[in-house]
Amino acid sequence: MTDVRDNPSLNRFELDLGGETAVALYRRQGDTLLVHHTETPVAMRGQGIGGRLVQGMLEIARERGEKVAPRCGFVRRFMDEHPEYADLRA
Repeated sequence: MTDVRDNPSLNRFELDLGGETAVALYRRQGDTLLVHHTETPVAMRGQGIGGRLVQGMLEIARERGEKVAPRCGFVRRFMDEHPEYADLRA
């Protein structure tokens, strides 16, 4: 998921497509990312963009040895529906 990037200065993961940016906002607590909100621009909704964003975020967290605490309902549902990421749940 090389198209998803962490922007630590804004505490968010970003996915840019077509001049729009989907984001997953987080707060860092040690080696845990508390993900509290995701937002996909209206023009990008219904295309699987949110899922791509969350999957990329989780892959980055895995590479860095971090855990994810899903405070956002969308991220929580994604993790529930994708057991391959269960090991990342804080």
